[in-house]
Amino acid sequence: MRRDRLGLLAVLLLAMLTLSGCNGVPKLIFDPQDLYSLPTLPAQYTELNKQLTAVLDSGAEFSAPTSGTNIQTVQLVDLDGDGQSEAVAFFRDPTAEKPLKIYVFTARDGSYEQTDLIEGSGSSIYSIHYEDLDGDGRKELAVGWKATEGQQVLEVYTLRPTGAEVLVRTNYVKYITADLDQDQRQELVVLRADDEGEGIADYYSWQEDGSFTSQSSARISVTMAEVSQQGRVTEGTLRENAPAIFVTGVTDVPRTVTDILAVRNGKLSNIVLSELTGVSSEIALYCPLYPADINGDGLTEVPWPTQLFSPFDDGTVYQQIDWRTYDSSGAAETADRTYHALEDGWYFRLPEAWNGQLYVGRTVLGDEATVTFYIRREEREPEAFLKITAITGASREVKAARGGRFVLGRRQPGTIYTAELLETGSGWDCGLTADQVRAAFSLIPTEWIAGDT
Repeated sequence: MRRDRLGLLAVLLLAMLTLSGCNGVPKLIFDPQDLYSLPTLPAQYTELNKQLTAVLDSGAEFSAPTSGTNIQTVQLVDLDGDGQSEAVAFFRDPTAEKPLKIYVFTARDGSYEQTDLIEGSGSSIYSIHYEDLDGDGRKELAVGWKATEGQQVLEVYTLRPTGAEVLVRTNYVKYITADLDQDQRQELVVLRADDEGEGIADYYSWQEDGSFTSQSSARISVTMAEVSQQGRVTEGTLRENAPAIFVTGVTDVPRTVTDILAVRNGKLSNIVLSELTGVSSEIALYCPLYPADINGDGLTEVPWPTQLFSPFDDGTVYQQIDWRTYDSSGAAETADRTYHALEDGWYFRLPEAWNGQLYVGRTVLGDEATVTFYIRREEREPEAFLKITAITGASREVKAARGGRFVLGRRQPGTIYTAELLETGSGWDCGLTADQVRAAFSLIPTEWIAGDT
């Protein structure tokens, strides 16, 4: 029991330390000098400790959510918008009819008291997400329950003075919240399989009577397995600055299939679903890239890979990525082109003048991985005109200064990136200066995916 109580103290200290301000920087709620001695919990947390201990003493055990961004056993969240954090704690009581428990404790008069209890059935609490859905300043709780090995249940709760009230209960694979109809309130899009196993998206929106219900659904081209394994659901923006949801699925072939969901006349629509085939028109070669604002214009671009030729017959597949934006009718338009050196962690924005004439090759020699760009004009053989090299190893500073190389300015620990503009026998000018090469070069940002909700 002493070990359990020490563990509970550690949980509370961790929850206190992870309270964040507006800038997302953790705030210490005790003087750093206190680290030289055993920290003492403030009085209100001492009372919270008693409340949590009482739940444990009743036979329950901590059971934190297993996925998503909120995976702490005790989470401090301002649910009612009063500037004070409520404590949300997660337990499992194997002897109860509904074993999964979510306790809400509210700070009052320098103490904490239990104000809500949410109970669920299943093997575990899969995830929790806090969102002010109706714009009243109070956060609703979206809880994902792991019902069985292959089934998840989503329940959305609003906290009323009379207790937690369920707004939504549905099976799901993934979900996302967004203001799709631009009414300043959040809607909910739930992805699930229908009775025939086909993918479908249900659209939950606020009604005039104050209810939060599903009024429309849209067909999804891919199965839920193709979405959940390597796929992704992304909130984004169309060319008219209209919000949309981009659903990416990856097939076994492999191919990347993109569905785009937007609201038309109050109903959810898959704007790229072909009336002829019944599936999305956006089916492309697979690449591990997903919809994003690649050029910083505020719109969401979808990657569309096309194969590039290479002077080398080494079996390597090289791809040019056309990044395409969409309007509300589903019409695509290329906004940018890039070459992504995924192995080396960088990408390069390709000028329009190179399109259709570009060849690419990659070589690795010792601590240097070099991508060479070639141009093929008319009937000539491809001519090398630009090299970009990722240099590692202890002598990388020396190697970066060799020959006509110039440093690209963006570094990662242990790696220097350089470029070299080459003269071609035909005198072709690639149209870029060293500064323009630097401007077109970017590192691929490291993406941390916390898990599904």
